[in-house]
Amino acid sequence: MLDIRRLRLLRELSRRGTITAVAEALAFTPSAVSQQLSVLEREAGVALLERTGRRVVLTAAGIALVGHAEAVLERLERASAELAAARTGLTGTIRIGAFPTATRAILPAAFATLAREHPGLEPMVDEIDPAEVAPRLRAGDLDVALIHEYDFVPAPPDLALDTEDLLEEPMYLASLEEPGDSLARRRDDPWIASTPGTLCHTMTVRACQAAGFAPRIRHHIDDFTTVLAMVAAGQGVALVPELGAADPPDGVRLTELPMRRRTRIAFRRGAGAHPAVAALIAALRSSVPPGRPPGAGGSGPAGTGGADHGVDADRRAVDGRRHRG
Repeated sequence: MLDIRRLRLLRELSRRGTITAVAEALAFTPSAVSQQLSVLEREAGVALLERTGRRVVLTAAGIALVGHAEAVLERLERASAELAAARTGLTGTIRIGAFPTATRAILPAAFATLAREHPGLEPMVDEIDPAEVAPRLRAGDLDVALIHEYDFVPAPPDLALDTEDLLEEPMYLASLEEPGDSLARRRDDPWIASTPGTLCHTMTVRACQAAGFAPRIRHHIDDFTTVLAMVAAGQGVALVPELGAADPPDGVRLTELPMRRRTRIAFRRGAGAHPAVAALIAALRSSVPPGRPPGAGGSGPAGTGGADHGVDADRRAVDGRRHRG
């Protein structure tokens, strides 16, 4: 009989390529991962792995087994959801991963709804970059996560996960210029970007490359409030999403760009019917006002010629500071 825990290890290896990477992601030692995969090969009765230097390549049988593992793990999630639905009342914890602007602008209202409608359900949040979400969902460290993708940084497909659209927001160029600013005009300026390896950093680099130049990044800062303060201090220019552009400092101009950031709700495939997951998804949707429906792009904040839509007061524009480019 094949062991489900070892099948999880094989699935992670198919994505990460090295025993060391799997061990680091799942908090095992490399030797423990190697031993468990060797046991899985004995259980399967065929070679599942081929070692080439430091990397490990799955054989045809290994690739086929990963496909079966995905189906088995999905069925287990569905079974868990059905059993949970048979119980009376929602109790226990639900573990949520979210990026900082979503934690600030979306989760408080959603959690207020959960507390009112399901007082026995306890949400627990970890702030995490969306690039790190998938392995933690697959490993079971998180139940639900808010992730985002940008026009220039699409999310890679993951057969182990399902996603639902929640929100779409415009991106802005933050600078000290008057209306009419653009990326092309900023090729020689210093830039402020997020930490390398994050989706926000990749977005800045690729957006500038699409405009014909490589940005000269002076500062690496992940908090958008701090980013805007640095722009106000003349330390550079930056790209910020609408959720991160609340109350910009005096002098900072936000020029809307023809690019978007999309926020999605992610969870393990088969877990969408779990009562706790479904309750959280409903609460998250209730935190997005009707003026900005899930997946719909807004026509722009106040001062741009469109309606002033947003998630709570942090989404309101400051008159005269936001301009459509």
